[in-house]
Amino acid sequence: MDFEELRHHAHRQVDWMVDYLSTLESRPVRSQIRAGSILSQLAPSCPSQGEPMERIFADFEHILMPGITHWQHPRFFAYFPANSSPPSVLAEMLTATLASQCMLWETSPAATELEMRVMQWLRELLDLPEVFTGSIQDSASAATLCALIAARDRATAGQAARAGIAGAQLTVYASADAHSSVEKAVRILGIGSNHLRKIPVDAEGGMDPGALEASITADRGRGLIPACVVACLGTTGIGANDPLEPIGQITAREGLHLHVDAAWAGSALILPEVRSRLRGLSAIDSFVFNPHKWLFTNFDCSAFFMRDPQRLVNALTLTPAYLESSLGGNTPEYRDWSVALGRRFRALKLWFVMRSYGAEGLRALLRNHIAWTERLSGLITGDDRFELVAGPNLAMLAFRLKGGAMHSDAQVDALNERLLERLNGAGRIYLTRTRHRGRTVIRFVIGQTYTQWHHVEQGWDEIRKAAEELMAQSLREAETPY
Repeated sequence: MDFEELRHHAHRQVDWMVDYLSTLESRPVRSQIRAGSILSQLAPSCPSQGEPMERIFADFEHILMPGITHWQHPRFFAYFPANSSPPSVLAEMLTATLASQCMLWETSPAATELEMRVMQWLRELLDLPEVFTGSIQDSASAATLCALIAARDRATAGQAARAGIAGAQLTVYASADAHSSVEKAVRILGIGSNHLRKIPVDAEGGMDPGALEASITADRGRGLIPACVVACLGTTGIGANDPLEPIGQITAREGLHLHVDAAWAGSALILPEVRSRLRGLSAIDSFVFNPHKWLFTNFDCSAFFMRDPQRLVNALTLTPAYLESSLGGNTPEYRDWSVALGRRFRALKLWFVMRSYGAEGLRALLRNHIAWTERLSGLITGDDRFELVAGPNLAMLAFRLKGGAMHSDAQVDALNERLLERLNGAGRIYLTRTRHRGRTVIRFVIGQTYTQWHHVEQGWDEIRKAAEELMAQSLREAETPY
């Protein structure tokens, strides 16, 4: 393909992109295909001769698109959003065209220096202490891994990176509702799942500081080395917050690294009214949130801040001759701030988004999502067939269908599973489940870029209608004699 052909096909694909985004509501939110149906349509081997782009793009539309779940759909209320926006899409087009590998300052000075600046902008928007320095990771999972690397080296006085942790029995602490990435990280680092302490939570879903302190004391008594506490802002299950202030007092007294996983909820810290409800951020050692979840920036883009990044740099820096560089001055070499050597130009899309919307534009979008979640909670509590189980926590809540007095707990759980599958199978709305206090509940997360209040209302109407049909069916089944 020559450059003029590239121009022709690029124009066509941009038209397709805009048409796709502007007509998303006509598509089912979750892919409706059966497993294996895409694979069966794909050629079993690479073609021996090149094919025309018209044929390739036609297969993209007819074979692949039916297998896409539409994360940018305005009635996508599942998981946490992986939202995008027009300025972010434009930046990704430029990033793909430049195709820069930004591992060193000299391999693309603009990437390093732009990353320095946008992370400063983010730190100021979040009102984090000025001592924090940031880098962009691919995910909160990778950032949490890096935080634990820094904590490991702090706990072993810098010896773990060179001598390993054999004989150093480290322990890590997180709430029972912490994300699974914490346990994956302790496995990767060789600390092991058996040395991850899952601390009980209180009635609101936050970590119990008393139980945390008791666990640390018990481990020290056994000759173990407590290394890190991972606290959550916005747990994945119900959006709960761990109490940072008392946890920070414990970690400061005990000399532990305190990492905060705010992958989804951290974006809301750009709102002064949210920051005022959270105390204890000044006591933390590292913090991560994902602009790709709720700040309208294409996946992948995870903002990771550290009080003392040198601990991580000391643990990860290796400089063979092929990576030596005398350029860059005092700018950071971000290759030493993450596990991967290769780095994408992620700062560009974040810069486009922040400049295009401005701080107040971003705040307005988040305030809408939070307000709409409050309104939705009122609709749920006003319908006696449902119960609000948790929240609203920012732009998230959890609810369940009560099922009526004739049902056991297990039957009500099964009824909610059937409700969820009915909703997702119809394709007009997409929701996901969790387990809360041993019971199945349905999560509803508002945060997609193109969502408006009428989409939330449509989602609630779908839930009510599906519940009515399901309850009627359940009653008929109960009355049917064997």
